Amino acid sequence: MYKATLEYAQQLDKEDQLSYLRDQFHIPKDKEGNDWLYFTGNSLGLQPKQTQQYIQQELDDWAKFGVEGHFEAKNPWMPYHEFLTEKMATIVGAKPLEVVVMNTLTTNLHLLMVSFYQPTKTKYKIVIESDAFPSDRYAVQSQLKFHGFDPEEGLIEWKPREGEELLRIEDLEQIVSEQGDEIALLLIGGVNYYTGQYLDLKRIAEIGHAKDCFVGIDLAHGAGNISPELHESGVDFAAWCTYKYLNSGPGSLAGLFVHEKHAYNKGLPRFAGWWNHNKETRFNMRQPFDVMPGGEGWQLSNPPILSMAAIRSSLDLFDKVGMKALREKSERLTGYFEFLINQIDTDRIKVITPSNPKERGCQLSIQVKNADKSLHHKLTEKNVITDWREPDVIRCAPVPMYNSFEDVFRMVEVLKGLL
Repeated sequence: MYKATLEYAQQLDKEDQLSYLRDQFHIPKDKEGNDWLYFTGNSLGLQPKQTQQYIQQELDDWAKFGVEGHFEAKNPWMPYHEFLTEKMATIVGAKPLEVVVMNTLTTNLHLLMVSFYQPTKTKYKIVIESDAFPSDRYAVQSQLKFHGFDPEEGLIEWKPREGEELLRIEDLEQIVSEQGDEIALLLIGGVNYYTGQYLDLKRIAEIGHAKDCFVGIDLAHGAGNISPELHESGVDFAAWCTYKYLNSGPGSLAGLFVHEKHAYNKGLPRFAGWWNHNKETRFNMRQPFDVMPGGEGWQLSNPPILSMAAIRSSLDLFDKVGMKALREKSERLTGYFEFLINQIDTDRIKVITPSNPKERGCQLSIQVKNADKSLHHKLTEKNVITDWREPDVIRCAPVPMYNSFEDVFRMVEVLKGLL
């Protein structure tokens, strides 16, 4: 049984075998030099201390070799994206063939929809969650318009039931069962950005495929947070950013997954560029287009090395620790966090994220009755860095890489005082 005391939280930190990881990160500090209570890894992960030397290595090699750095650099730039593939694949539960790091998240979703949104006059609708991240909504609306369909007709929302915040898989099953002959694509957030609910990807894939719909997953809030096992799930494609739980820096590159069953299908419609052309003949320049197999077959341009160096730094940390250990700590952290919130003597707050640790990552979304954004501002003034979502939700993500049990305890004490 948990205890709501600082001493107990500090004891949990002493027993935590991953507590050493906190020293691997730069923790922002207040004017007095005290660490911020940073709970927004779900928006921007903190910087690993080793990232600077990873980027500096490439700056040094650029200075030393110029263009020859593509071949002569310590980490040659020509195949640099390949240095990331295997470790990224491990994090999302994929085969290396299925994964590539490239572009940014919404760009990748559009490129994937070029291939996997293949509407006809009668089968053209797209299913998303009603509380999908706005960029996903804008992307699918624009895809519908691009293909000549009215988004009002073509967009189907999977909604929570009246009076509930969470999605029920049986409601998606009913939607697809009844309208599947008109649905071309399901594009679902694997971990919902608002509630933090982790959805059953394998079941979603089965539901969509039963009606010959393609199934895609936005893993922005999942990669580096939960273990999605993308290959085993059977989803057709997925994309994710790397600047949240993967700690690669603001606006950094994204990841892309295309299931192995599509890897060698050269007939899939797609946009083309020189970097998804066969790497053996890429520089012959006058060759007809010959698309590469697997995830690499969706690349367009040569990769930005400095951004990839930051991703490489973070992936090396993940590789040393492993997702299994991170998930175990995450479940303990959120379990303690939820316990402390439930100890607050008020009926004004409730956690809308699922209580079952298997149905959530490290984010807890706290709904506060009769609150507005001024509560978020007051938290920030006390160096508690959280994330506000209208109308009344504070999103908090104690990240197992760098957050402590003491962080969680102190954050709840501040919240309790404000309430």
